Amino acid sequence: MPNSIVHFEIPADDIARAKAFYEKTFGWKIKPFPMPPGHEYYGVTTRKKGEPGIDGGMMKRNMPGQPFTNYITVKSIDAMNQVVQANGGTVILPKQEIAKDMGWISAFKDPENNVIGLHEMAPVARPTPTAKKSSAKRARGKRAGKKRR
Repeated sequence: MPNSIVHFEIPADDIARAKAFYEKTFGWKIKPFPMPPGHEYYGVTTRKKGEPGIDGGMMKRNMPGQPFTNYITVKSIDAMNQVVQANGGTVILPKQEIAKDMGWISAFKDPENNVIGLHEMAPVARPTPTAKKSSAKRARGKRAGKKRR
């Protein structure tokens, strides 16, 4: 199904306290997650690989009253923000890059004042035709070298 919830974020005033609570209460694994300098972030693993569910993140609360937020992956944040506004929602966080190759996020309030995040995937880097050719040449060279021995 398109536009599924793929990530959540838990804001915390005291990261150590929140980390201890969620680890002890639910058995989640919470570990530092690499982000650009100045952004402290933790990955939250809620399930074993292959099990249903989603994982999320935890960070220092950025503003008073910042809520727990679910993120929905969409093809285009720009297009979806237009749809959100046309249907009575309000964009409260304009599109911004998460980090290199991680895509973009945005957030809006629905007509009931719930905060929902949007996530747009970064384009997948595809090898250039030149890179493909040189890889194929190297592979052929390796195979030819093995036959000579």
